[in-house]
Amino acid sequence: MSVSRSGGGKTLDIVRNLPRITLANLRPNPGARKNEKRRGRGLHGGNKSGRGHKGERQRGNRPRLGFEGGQTPFYLIIPKYGYNEGHSLRHQYPPLSLRRLQYLIDVGRVDPSQPIDLTQLVNSRGVTIQPLKRDYGVHLVDEGADIFCAKVNLEVQLASEAAIAAVERNGGVITTSYYDPRSLQILVKPVPFFMTGQPIPKRMFPGEDLLPYYTDANNRGYLADPEKVQAARLALAKKYGYTLPDISKEAACKMLAERKDPRQIFFGLAPGWVVNMADKKILKPIDMDLLQYYSS
Repeated sequence: MSVSRSGGGKTLDIVRNLPRITLANLRPNPGARKNEKRRGRGLHGGNKSGRGHKGERQRGNRPRLGFEGGQTPFYLIIPKYGYNEGHSLRHQYPPLSLRRLQYLIDVGRVDPSQPIDLTQLVNSRGVTIQPLKRDYGVHLVDEGADIFCAKVNLEVQLASEAAIAAVERNGGVITTSYYDPRSLQILVKPVPFFMTGQPIPKRMFPGEDLLPYYTDANNRGYLADPEKVQAARLALAKKYGYTLPDISKEAACKMLAERKDPRQIFFGLAPGWVVNMADKKILKPIDMDLLQYYSS
């Protein structure tokens, strides 16, 4: 075998002198294959086959899943009515703390100079929303309210009173909005929807059970009267003992005053518009019937 100075030359020399790979010289790696343990051979391999003594486990006749030996199983003990009524249909709202939101802003994953909704929160990997698992948005909680110092235009689905006060104390604006499952799926993953070439649908209104929440000014509902919302902002500032900043004098007044239409899903994109990802264009309807259908 010739000797080369470089490492690459040595490798080539070794490969040239090795025999060709054939079925005759193929072997598994040492230790890759082990002989199977002999079972059920009487005195020469055990007469229990590793299954132990008598019973269901030895005979391979195990009971079905959920069987508890004859006693009343767990799924029959739980009552059908009362506290657990409709537990499989309840809306889920993963929590989003103010501490987590401040962290996302500090590291640059969320831009506070733009309105923040679920699209920005999901793209920043701040929250995970799964509409197929009955997630209907996020619940803003007041954990970290003492360190939250960002001025944001925030849209969430649920918010506690202390969290609302923490956002408005810094001159921000918060709105609670409802999204039906289809609109939520589009809002969370907009690019796959835009690739289909379908027009942006209208957002549906909440049901009878959620309508009182989103029409209440104390919850900053998106269907509440703006005058009542302003009065509720002043009342909350008086309750928590802070002076409410004047948004109209802020440099970011236009951004803070931006709101979605009750039928709108995205900021800046109206229902009925088609986003052409290939040509990077936005197609708007001009037919009067379509404009009337997609109007709020």
